[in-house]
Amino acid sequence: MARIIIHEDKGPKEVKVGKESIWICMCGLSKNKPFCDGSHKMTLDEEEGKIYRYKDNKRFEIKGF
Repeated sequence: MARIIIHEDKGPKEVKVGKESIWICMCGLSKNKPFCDGSHKMTLDEEEGKIYRYKDNKRFEIKGF
């Protein structure tokens, strides 16, 4: 079964563990979930109000959603 999950954040969330920072993926694209691997950089030029699908590091706009 497939699911569509909407992620609106375009960057990671910093979580402090003692004096150390861990970065948690909020965009949903990381290959190292729950940790950020920098994949959110692909989302930085997305247009507001549009929905995108990512596959094999390529972005596709979903129309009529």
